[in-house]
Amino acid sequence: MNLIDDKRVVMTLDAGGTNLVFSAMQGATEVVGPINLPASATTLSEILNRIISGFEEVKSKLETNPAAISFAFPGPAEYDLGIIGDLENMPLFRGGVALGPMLAEKFGIPVFINNDGDLFAYGEAIAGLLPEINSLLEKAGNPKRYKNLLGATFGTGFGGGIVTNGELFMGDNSAQGEINRIRNKIYPFYSAEESVSIRGVKKSFAREARISDIYCPEPETIFKIGTSKETGNKDAARKAFEKLAIAAGDALANSITLVDGLIVIGGGLSGAWPLFLQKLVAEMNKQFETADGHHLNRLEVKVFNLENEREREIFIKGKVREIEVPFSNQKITYDPLKRIGVGISRLGTSMATSLGAYAFALNQLDRKS
Repeated sequence: MNLIDDKRVVMTLDAGGTNLVFSAMQGATEVVGPINLPASATTLSEILNRIISGFEEVKSKLETNPAAISFAFPGPAEYDLGIIGDLENMPLFRGGVALGPMLAEKFGIPVFINNDGDLFAYGEAIAGLLPEINSLLEKAGNPKRYKNLLGATFGTGFGGGIVTNGELFMGDNSAQGEINRIRNKIYPFYSAEESVSIRGVKKSFAREARISDIYCPEPETIFKIGTSKETGNKDAARKAFEKLAIAAGDALANSITLVDGLIVIGGGLSGAWPLFLQKLVAEMNKQFETADGHHLNRLEVKVFNLENEREREIFIKGKVREIEVPFSNQKITYDPLKRIGVGISRLGTSMATSLGAYAFALNQLDRKS
């Protein structure tokens, strides 16, 4: 997609339980924003009017009329219809709220709503990790190319999204990429999100340090403790992120066996990758035991840490070889090393999500035209 030369403007919103962040993009660049408004309200009408006023403020700052509105909003939802369901962190949205149709009628332009995990993955597939790795393969003379990407966000919750052949994968119930519902390997009666989240890291640290949850520091501080940048219980900090790595690695292994592509990680916890990424990859590369006492690789593919220079070199080099075509003079070059890589967001989670929302809107507009 040639987003840089596209002159159409799309108004965007990143909606969370605390803040509503409005902006606008043109040519894959933010041209207005961010405009922050509080998400807290006492009535549904109050929060809906605030969303309208946020977009009105963005529109007032534009030099040209916007072509669409496209934004991330929490689920459950029927994103195709623009209907928001019963939200946990925004309880005013109950019983189905036709947010998309309301905004479309108010502003007279198409409105597109998606999950933030999906839009994050889409942005990274367009201009982040996916094209970067393919560019490195091309420069190395390796014929291997990647077309599929699984995006995962580690933050307030554990989110996900899938992109295949340049298209954002959409489920039949707007429930695609809900990786948070995978079973937790450490605590089998919990979901993976109970360990792969801010609350999960804090609870793990408090448990290991034997302190009350009330006195538990935030993950940023826990990371600094674990890397000796601040004083504290270093062993508890490292174990907290190790538990995240095990639960996340198991969930990602379960997911990627169906997707077979690169994995990109974003979200507020992704900055702590030096403490968890190598362990996460090791978890994905573990083996199963078979009934006859043998071992079977957890995945059909080998997983590489793309933030580890040595592993990235091996990943890019591969095992390129040339073979002859039987009964022919032709030869074919290919790379038989089956592998995927796990890396950290190249764009930043917020930028990737905004870019994904922008690109999704333009793609949908082009299809309709």
